[in-house]
Amino acid sequence: MWEKIKHKFDKYPARMNVARKIVKLGLRVDPNGKIYCEQVEISDVALARAVNVDRRSIKATVEVILADEELSEIFGNIVPAGALLKKIAKNLEFGVVEIEADAGNPGILAQATQLISSHGISIRQAHAGDPELEEVPKLTVITEKSIPGELFGKFLEIKGVKRVSIY
Repeated sequence: MWEKIKHKFDKYPARMNVARKIVKLGLRVDPNGKIYCEQVEISDVALARAVNVDRRSIKATVEVILADEELSEIFGNIVPAGALLKKIAKNLEFGVVEIEADAGNPGILAQATQLISSHGISIRQAHAGDPELEEVPKLTVITEKSIPGELFGKFLEIKGVKRVSIY
């Protein structure tokens, strides 16, 4: 996606940072220039603080988005993905496996989930970080119960996997 739109923000790094944060948080820009997380309006000041820019950078980014039909269509239809349970998995007695891998290798999610399900473990949630938004994207899988330690080496055998954490 970024390859398609980044040239529209190239000259203004602050605007690019704002656009990235909007996408990362699952925010949308409505036709009136307001920013929302579902139905909750997000103030320019709050977003500016989160991105560490002046609020005028928020306004300028929104103006660029609304002035461009393609950007308007993209940013007007973003939907938040929901709560990631990773940090509360222990409280809920769920298992977590985090996989760092080369994003260019297809099938990592499929192989990881197959490995988990082959041991009779249900998956509650899977989240794959976007390599264009995150410096070190990770695949995080939340499971109904703890992942047995014996699977650790098997995750590492998946082509493209660099690092695995199970907790």
